[in-house]
Amino acid sequence: MSTPEAISPLAPTAFSDMAPVAGVRLASAACGVKYAGRTDVLLAELAAGTTVAGVFTKSKTASAPVDWCRKSLPGGQAQALLVNSGNANAFTGVRGLEAVEATVKSVADRLTCRPSRVFCASTGVIGEPLPAEKITEAMDGLVASLADANNAAGWEAAARAIMTTDTFPKGASAVAEISGVRVTINGIAKGSGMIAPDMATMLSFLFTDAALPAGVLQSILAEVADRTFNAITVDSDTSTSDTVILFSTGAGADHREPDDAADPALDDFKAALETVMGDLARQVVRDGEGATKFIEVTVTGAETDFAAKRIALSIANSPLVKTAIAGEDANWGRIVMAVGKAGEAADRDKLAISIGGIEIAAEGAAVEGYDETPVAQHMNGDEIEITVDVGIAAGEGAGRATVWTCDLTHGYITINADYRS
Repeated sequence: MSTPEAISPLAPTAFSDMAPVAGVRLASAACGVKYAGRTDVLLAELAAGTTVAGVFTKSKTASAPVDWCRKSLPGGQAQALLVNSGNANAFTGVRGLEAVEATVKSVADRLTCRPSRVFCASTGVIGEPLPAEKITEAMDGLVASLADANNAAGWEAAARAIMTTDTFPKGASAVAEISGVRVTINGIAKGSGMIAPDMATMLSFLFTDAALPAGVLQSILAEVADRTFNAITVDSDTSTSDTVILFSTGAGADHREPDDAADPALDDFKAALETVMGDLARQVVRDGEGATKFIEVTVTGAETDFAAKRIALSIANSPLVKTAIAGEDANWGRIVMAVGKAGEAADRDKLAISIGGIEIAAEGAAVEGYDETPVAQHMNGDEIEITVDVGIAAGEGAGRATVWTCDLTHGYITINADYRS
């Protein structure tokens, strides 16, 4: 499970600029969870009164940290976050729960808070007991090194601490206004493989200095996750550990506190949160294991948005489509196949397909005499756009969805064959 040396060719040129978030302190350390000398534990301390929302994997073999967070979430309050890489603490039975309890208690004792207000996550190899003592023995040092989250370096260190097969740290930041008052939203994420939408893929932790009730926060997070983290796929596999948590510290400038997620005062906040979560989700795809091409799939003309999304994911998850794109082959027949197997309504004789904005199939057949040259040029690039109209509905009522994926190369096999070494 060593981090690949080569950075993804689709990686951003630099880590994101990150604005300060009041009420958050960060620390990270190399605790030797799996590898010596590698930063592998993140601790975040949150201001008293911080509210929390979360969405988690739907896997029936969820990890012990996921179980802990689900149990703690109804309390709506958080004071700390503890994350380790190198070990997923999943499929570890009673020992997994004991490891969570030991590490959480270690945090709670030092920050003088209830254990239920310490949220946690683990990522790495499944089925190996978590060496909790390596984390608890480092806790004094972690707490002593906590520092205000007021610069990009601190956020980047936090993002690096949660990496597994990731080739670059992932961060995003945005500002918004609530009732005329400026608030900040920052997020970090990890993810590269075992990525498929089934609530919110991978790990992501979001922080805002806005003051929002837990119920409002939960409604907003679930809605935005569906259009971002639930709209990406690398390999169609859903992790045991998928976790997205949003913390609202309330430590920023005072603003009116909305008590309903539908309050128009939250419109700008929702848009900014979607910017951050969408950015992080697409960074995960750009770091897909072995990826060389970033692919955007848009489906229109479906019965509903839900139907459009199912069709889009059928295309995005198809190994035949993904390998054709890796080989720079505009094999639109494979796209037709993926539409047909999705199980949603599609009119074969009205189906239209475009690649790179060039229509190559329409009215259920290849466009006669279309010029393949610009399509071939598009396929040679590292950003691929596929648009499909399934011909069931038109106008404002037509279903529409966009999802993001990457190509499938031999690099994916190489990384995963070596994962446990």
